[in-house]
Amino acid sequence: MIFAIEEINNSTELLPGIKLGYQIYDSCASVTVAMDAAFQLSNGQDPLVYEGSNCSQSGVVMAVVGESGSSQSISMSHIIGPFNIPQVSHFSTCACLSDKQQHPTFFRTIPSDQYQAVALAKLVKHFGWTWIGIVRSDSDYGNYAVASFLAAAQNEEICVEYSEAFYRTDPYPKIQKVANVVRRSTSTVVVVFAAPGDMKALLEELARETPPSRQWIGSEAWITDPLLVSFTFCAGAIGLGIQRSVIPGLREFLLDLPPNKVAASAVLTELWEEAFSCKLTQTDNPSKKVCDGTEDINKLQNPYTDTSQLRITNNVYKAVYAIARAIHNAVCQNKNLTTQCDRNIRLESKQVLSKLKTVNFSQNGYPVSFDANGDPVSFYELVNWQKSESGNIELVTAGYYDASLPKGQEFHVNRNITWVKGGTKVPASLCTKSCLPGTHKVLQKGKPICCYDCIPCPEGEISNKTDSPDCLPCASEFWPNAEKNACFLKPVEFLSFDEIFAKILAAFSVFGASLSIITAVIFFYHRTTPIVRANNSELSFLLLFSLTLCFLCSLTFIGAPSEWSCMLRHTVFGITFVLCISCVLGKTVVVLMAFKATLPGSNVMKWFGPPQQRMTVVFFTFIQVLICTIWLLLRPPFPLKNLTTYKGKIILECALGSAVGFWAVLGYIGLLAVFCFVLAVLARKLPDNFNEAKLITFKKEL
Repeated sequence: MIFAIEEINNSTELLPGIKLGYQIYDSCASVTVAMDAAFQLSNGQDPLVYEGSNCSQSGVVMAVVGESGSSQSISMSHIIGPFNIPQVSHFSTCACLSDKQQHPTFFRTIPSDQYQAVALAKLVKHFGWTWIGIVRSDSDYGNYAVASFLAAAQNEEICVEYSEAFYRTDPYPKIQKVANVVRRSTSTVVVVFAAPGDMKALLEELARETPPSRQWIGSEAWITDPLLVSFTFCAGAIGLGIQRSVIPGLREFLLDLPPNKVAASAVLTELWEEAFSCKLTQTDNPSKKVCDGTEDINKLQNPYTDTSQLRITNNVYKAVYAIARAIHNAVCQNKNLTTQCDRNIRLESKQVLSKLKTVNFSQNGYPVSFDANGDPVSFYELVNWQKSESGNIELVTAGYYDASLPKGQEFHVNRNITWVKGGTKVPASLCTKSCLPGTHKVLQKGKPICCYDCIPCPEGEISNKTDSPDCLPCASEFWPNAEKNACFLKPVEFLSFDEIFAKILAAFSVFGASLSIITAVIFFYHRTTPIVRANNSELSFLLLFSLTLCFLCSLTFIGAPSEWSCMLRHTVFGITFVLCISCVLGKTVVVLMAFKATLPGSNVMKWFGPPQQRMTVVFFTFIQVLICTIWLLLRPPFPLKNLTTYKGKIILECALGSAVGFWAVLGYIGLLAVFCFVLAVLARKLPDNFNEAKLITFKKEL
């Protein structure tokens, strides 16, 4: 702050001819001390400090830089806000401070925790962690930050195993309890929203025993604190840090410490004596030597001399310049290409507040502006704690998060990250291991959504991705493989000529047809004999022909069904079977009438001569042909893929088309069979040589 004010006071462009004064208070990270300082600022300074005519308004405060902690800033804002004194904080990140109803004069050069919470949730999700623990400072900063983070984590489907809060001044058992929760947890990732002092207290407690192997995710409050890198068991920690910056001339300013300047400041005296282990003045303690003047601060290696990790420091620098710009815009005007400032203007803090809302400039390449809530543009660096070859932890920038970029493109990782225990592989932190393809997640009762059981997919369903919430059914003609992670076409089955059953069926069919043909040949050879002629040779040949066709019809049931084969299977068999029964029926009627018509002079047999027999066979067969024709014209049988009988197979078969047509064909065959049965009953006592029907329906009587 002093460096920035001296730069401004020596500038010829910013507030030329006007000097800024300042007073620095140490709040000791205490809300009550910060409130005391706020009251002093509001009431005015000691008038002795402003003696002389060069000060236009002795004791009037134009603006305040600070506080570091959110709780302190909240208390200060409530005190100095009613006086319209603008407050610019460099390190207070609580999202609650963006509420202009409660804090109308508050500004900050560090992003709000609202952005950080969203960024950390995206960071956790980016690396696949869904089971985490949370530790926070029991303060406005920690509580508001975690509330925002939990809302963002819920949107990212991240589950929280525990959330513990503590403060560094809490009783030892409370801090010990938090450390034990971290040790015994099942989650390997711990997200911490804590002030550096609180984080130090926790890490010291964890270091008392063997530290747990945890992947630490840090907020900007502690992840870049140089005093915490001494806890080497936290190597691999990652978090969001304020953008690292370079302030030209600051290192030289810090190292310019002549003895008189050191002696004049209690803070610098303490720094000097601590760094060189000597006393600037003679003491009664012989163990402490007196500084001899040869001490060289340029050779020191400590946080004071290390200007390579300037982060929050730059926020202070920008805050001072933002206030100076606001004052400049209130009291200075550009006339004739020169800047003229009114040194005698009665400037009020309300005017500075108004101008502060509209400042927009760039200092050393870093933009400075405020939105309607007094917040700057959100930009974070992804900071990784990496061990160097010497064993020390170094803060390495591995990426960044820029909220000004389009949605989905804010987060970038551009460098390899070292994880817990120096690993190069991203550690896992899951309540349940991922469900492999072929299974799906089923939530465990009473537990968060990240805790689930992996259940195999039901029959006929698959899951082809990891952690699938549901299984998807395969299409009707597909079936899952053994792993249930892919669908394959079901095997198609039908009665193929290659199968044993088909070969047996074909053999019987051919054998039966051959017997019928051989019998027909024998009959034809002996066609002139009395026994063949008396047995109605014409109907006998027709009967043998129909039997041959009936045997051969079974061949149509072998092979892949087609439209023609399906139509032939039922209709040809129905017609040939009716032809066969008609022949038996015709022959039986003739024999029965011949033996029943015993009266002398009876002419009954003239109605059962060869023409009538032929007409009977043709008539009965024609009826079946007519039924089959109507069936084929209206709704014929057709090939069908049967997907229901066997779930894992496709059975190719012939559908009936019209069930009425099928049952009409079978019913007609049954009707003729019943008629034959009746005739067989009537002809059961005929001589054996003439009783053909008896061999069909009855055993031979003794």
